[in-house]
Amino acid sequence: MARNYISNSKDSVRMFKSNFLESLSKVHFSVPLFIFIPVIIYFTYQALVVQKMPLVPFLSYYMLGLFIWSLTEYVMHRFIFHLEPIPGVKWMERIHFIFHGVHHDYPSDAQRLVLPPSVSIPLSTGFYFLFSLFLDQAQLAAFFSAFITGYLCYDMMHYAFHHANFKNKYWKKLKDHHMLHHYADAHKGYGVSSVFWDKIFLSDFARKKEKVRADNKQFAD
Repeated sequence: MARNYISNSKDSVRMFKSNFLESLSKVHFSVPLFIFIPVIIYFTYQALVVQKMPLVPFLSYYMLGLFIWSLTEYVMHRFIFHLEPIPGVKWMERIHFIFHGVHHDYPSDAQRLVLPPSVSIPLSTGFYFLFSLFLDQAQLAAFFSAFITGYLCYDMMHYAFHHANFKNKYWKKLKDHHMLHHYADAHKGYGVSSVFWDKIFLSDFARKKEKVRADNKQFAD
């Protein structure tokens, strides 16, 4: 089976002629921590202290938020990030490359492994207002703190899977799952922080005996 172009260079390929736009497309992996940990603390405080939400309902909506995040992660990765452009339609191909294609071509690019604030802030704001249509203030605060926790865990795990080695079997299994997505079949293994939805929607890998690593020389330049 023919493989798409994959480079294991850690350098960042330039995507934009504009220096400003180029800067918006890159971010150090620690930046989401500084942005979103305060968000999580704020909404947790709002739920428990300001809204005086009892602990059991808080935990219920918190668990719901984590669950909905895991589904959101899968749906966005499979149906938005991997939305195939119409062949020959240059602007669609360009958008696809900027959105996610660059990550598959350069999976070791450390500056494009977590969402830059230019994307994560508008996206999280949009989700907040969407959820506000269905939840009251206390419910929304508990739910959204968990939803953002799920997103932050996803971002940090994604970076770690590309740049860290694990001895723990659980983390090794998750990393192998994501590496197979990059180096074996990009049309399977859409879950990053969990393999649950891949099993539910039958997009898991049939065999995982092959151990694929980010530094696999077979796919390097």
